[in-house]
Amino acid sequence: MRDTRESRLLLVLLIAIAFALITVDIRAGEESPVDGARQAAAAVFGPVEKGVSTAVDPVANAIGAVRDSGERHNRIATLERENAALKAKLGSDAQTQSRIRELDEMLKRAGAGQYGIKGAEVIAIGAAQGFSWTVTIDAGSKDGIERDMTVLNGDGLVGRVSTVGPDTATVVLANDPDFTVGTRLEKTGELGFATGQGDRALSVQMLNGKAKVSPGDRLVTFGSRGNKPFVPGVPIGEVVKVDPSRGDLTRTVWVRPFVGFSRLDIVGVVVMPPREDPRDAVLPPKPEAPKPTPTVTVTVTPSGSASVPGKPADE
Repeated sequence: MRDTRESRLLLVLLIAIAFALITVDIRAGEESPVDGARQAAAAVFGPVEKGVSTAVDPVANAIGAVRDSGERHNRIATLERENAALKAKLGSDAQTQSRIRELDEMLKRAGAGQYGIKGAEVIAIGAAQGFSWTVTIDAGSKDGIERDMTVLNGDGLVGRVSTVGPDTATVVLANDPDFTVGTRLEKTGELGFATGQGDRALSVQMLNGKAKVSPGDRLVTFGSRGNKPFVPGVPIGEVVKVDPSRGDLTRTVWVRPFVGFSRLDIVGVVVMPPREDPRDAVLPPKPEAPKPTPTVTVTVTPSGSASVPGKPADE
């Protein structure tokens, strides 16, 4: 359109008409005479607006997602750190509780046997080469540890001290093939010698070939002269198999150790032997066998005056 006098007059006229329509529409409210035209325009341009909105919204959502992703990532990272810290705390608490139980059981055994002990922690295991079973503990000559002292834990006999340094010591475990300890059978007092068999049951040669031994019987240390390398009364293990007697002077039995040698943690070195042999006092009480539940039998005797169905009671 050319910029002429007529075009300017037409523009001013259209603007005046527009203001007039706006004024009429506002004053008329819901009964506005231009309402129909507005609805028709909405019907024509509404789908176009919706299409434009649909096309634009994903972009806006993507922008919002990118804007929020940093905050969301930070929240997830924070939660992951909190979960990791909680798991570590729970694991630490569980380990602490386990070690407290081990220490408590060891102190009970030491108290029952009147052993003076020095607590220590297993800090290393022996070399994988060869057949030796040894561990290193974090106590040495500075702590009063000497060679050929008995080592125990809350379950029973762990081994004996073989070498000592200023701050550490090496312990030969009771399942070492070169390890031998004198044994005494619970109650009967039958004597024998136990030898380590690695990860298998201990082999015990009973000095009496006719000794009465049964699976489930328990053994303790017999003790050594001068209480080195073994003090008396330390629990060793439980009989799991008895070889048949063939009239020999000795008899072989197989004993499962009370101690789990592959999971040692807290141990005690006996630095002061008992004044008297504790005999079987260090062994924990055997669990009582469950008592059988009595069976109640109820016998029903028919009464002579009972009536027969279908007949009078006086017949």
